[in-house]
Amino acid sequence: MQKRDLTRKICIVTGSGSGLGKAMALGLADAGATVAAVDIDLNAAQETAQISNSNLIRPYQCDITDQLTVENTVNSIIADCNGLNVLINCAGLGMAWINKTYLTNRLNFWDTPPEKWQAVMDVNVRGAFLMAYASASYFLEHNEGRVINVTTSLNTMIRGGNMPYGQSKAALEAATASWADDFSNAGSKVTANVLVPGGAADTPMVPHDSPYKREHLVRPEAMVAPAIFLASDESQKINSMRFLGRLWDAHESDQRNIEVSGAPAAWPELAAAASLGQPKAK
Repeated sequence: MQKRDLTRKICIVTGSGSGLGKAMALGLADAGATVAAVDIDLNAAQETAQISNSNLIRPYQCDITDQLTVENTVNSIIADCNGLNVLINCAGLGMAWINKTYLTNRLNFWDTPPEKWQAVMDVNVRGAFLMAYASASYFLEHNEGRVINVTTSLNTMIRGGNMPYGQSKAALEAATASWADDFSNAGSKVTANVLVPGGAADTPMVPHDSPYKREHLVRPEAMVAPAIFLASDESQKINSMRFLGRLWDAHESDQRNIEVSGAPAAWPELAAAASLGQPKAK
């Protein structure tokens, strides 16, 4: 198994108080990175820090939907940790937050309270944007930085009874490809990529009384190895890609894992297919 040294890396992981964010925060710290564990629940972030044996996780409370709070938090992290290399946008609200029985009691979009629709979009889309917005100036100034967004599978994005979670992740997927293009167009070495579990994950987003068998769900730890790769120097040329955690094999080479678990972000092949036979935009 390849062991990477992230000693000089400073990473922000939002939503690190539980689930995928917690697993990635612990894994990055285990690899030597200094991790700013950001969560709206400070106690949860502190618990993640206490679990780590490395003393490299620093908890921060932050409402990622509030611009001033985000900017102050990111600036504090940069000052406290003497820099910033990686931003992982993992914080999110799922369908269970709206209706815990959504898997057995379908929630049609017209039954979704508008205020809850807005809250999901605020956290999953606006929050990720604000975190990236607050980090981008530092990344661009130093011509180095990685933005890693946690989205979901295409079928989850478009499945009925799954709104607004699906559409929020579709927006973040599209944003990732757009941000990657902006970074590239600016002549910057900053990158933006997507990392997903590759299936329903064993996190609080899937209620324990759901029809899923927990042993069949993707373990949060599946996100760790690809997250460490994307945070490492070895991924500096990886941009606008999406990776499936469950297909990443820590015993295989990076090139093999890129081939097996990776693909372009936001499915540009669909856009290319849709444009066949259409007049080119001027």
